[in-house]
Amino acid sequence: MPKQKTHRGAAKRFKLTASGKVKFKHAHLRHCLESKAKGTKNELQKTGILKEVDAKKVRHMLGIN
Repeated sequence: MPKQKTHRGAAKRFKLTASGKVKFKHAHLRHCLESKAKGTKNELQKTGILKEVDAKKVRHMLGIN
C-alpha cells in the first residue's frame, strides 16, 4: 500500500494546534481595505478555528487520521 500524500494546497492554508484543532487565516484582507471598518479588519486579522465537520476533511488532506 503506498503512502498517502499530503495535499499541498491544504498544507499551505491550515495548521494544527497542540490540541488537534485546525486553524486558518481569514480572507478579505488583501485589497479594498479603505471601505472596510477598522473593527472588521481587526477581526479578520485573528486566526480562526474550523468547525469540526470541516476539520475532519482537512485533517484527512493533511495526512492525519
